[in-house]
Amino acid sequence: MLAPFRGIRYSPDRVSGIANVTSPPYDVISGGILKHLRAADPHNVVRLILPGEDADSSQAAASLLHQWLSEGVLVRDGRPALYLYEQTDEASSWRQRGIIGLVRLGSPETAGILPHESVMPGLVADRRALMAATQANLEPIFLIYDGEQAGDGAGTAAGTIEMVAAERAPLVSIATEDGVTHRLWRLGDPGDLESITADLAGRRALIADGHHRYAAYLDLQAELRASGLGGGPWDYGLAFLVDSDAYPPRLGAIHRVLPGLPPERAAELAKAAFTVQDLPAGGGLTRALACLAAAGRAGTAFLLAGASGFRLLSQPDPVQVAASMPPGASAPWRCLDAAVMQQLLIGRLWGIADSERDVLINHDAADAVRVAADTGATAVICNPPSFEAIIQIAAGGERVPRKSTSFGPKPRTGLVLRTFGPAD
Repeated sequence: MLAPFRGIRYSPDRVSGIANVTSPPYDVISGGILKHLRAADPHNVVRLILPGEDADSSQAAASLLHQWLSEGVLVRDGRPALYLYEQTDEASSWRQRGIIGLVRLGSPETAGILPHESVMPGLVADRRALMAATQANLEPIFLIYDGEQAGDGAGTAAGTIEMVAAERAPLVSIATEDGVTHRLWRLGDPGDLESITADLAGRRALIADGHHRYAAYLDLQAELRASGLGGGPWDYGLAFLVDSDAYPPRLGAIHRVLPGLPPERAAELAKAAFTVQDLPAGGGLTRALACLAAAGRAGTAFLLAGASGFRLLSQPDPVQVAASMPPGASAPWRCLDAAVMQQLLIGRLWGIADSERDVLINHDAADAVRVAADTGATAVICNPPSFEAIIQIAAGGERVPRKSTSFGPKPRTGLVLRTFGPAD
């Protein structure tokens, strides 16, 4: 499942600090955060992963990547390796460790990589264009697997991870502004590589984060093979692989903003299938989220938010829920809050087709509420889905609606990059 590669990393003496040149994954960076990261250091990786929206932005990123490589800002390791990556937040007492390496691309049956979420073609095309121009994987996808049966002793991936973290000094140790400490070790010892690759061989992994990037991996692979190049380094993609038994992931919600839909109109239309309750003024988002969580324990519930305050939607009509669902959807899929939101609330009651233009995505509830209040739009704030439900749906070969799950902690972008051009 996992193969070593010649990683590309920032040279510490050519930048103001490794923390200043890394970033969160591209799809959780809003405008204000992007501006802050670009100002942190002229070599911040956001200049590669979010180069702009111009037609030639991907080529600009490719030129910048090659420039940084030629100038020694980015340096390629001399020999293939895997990389142990650790994230720690002492304040909230969590830690996540995993391995960064290359995974073979293919169908779930041949590659053992299981998607669980639908994708939007425009976002896939954007990532594919960037990968094609740069001939690089600039940030890893995030995969999780169940390592429970292997144990954690010597000769296993888990055992090697714990031994290296305890006994060896990391290559990189930085703290980012969110209070998280990031450490990176290079695993080039043949014994380490053999233990990890042997333990992971034949395993299946779930895509926790990076569905659009994985779809772009596959699209680019198919394109290059069709051009007559056959097999090559494009048959692999960069991934961060975590044992979910040892380090259970955190699963958060992803929210929606509906431009042009006033909250009052949204609430009135929702009454056709939901119980709609106006929440007391002055309670704020914290109180509203507590009400949402309490309602969610009894079933599907949402918050509608905007300039006029918060409204709680709960107790959806089961007859209308069933009528809104696509044929052939499984019972677990039909019960998902994300499915009820997309099919019943947004599609049936509001008459809005799900698209990148008409249904905006926001990972942060407070930011979604602010955007809605400032623009006269409606924000739909959701509870996080159940991890067990996502696993069940993915195992059955289904995919949840796009941008339904926010697995974390997400890997920091910029600690290790990978290129796959002819010379690599």
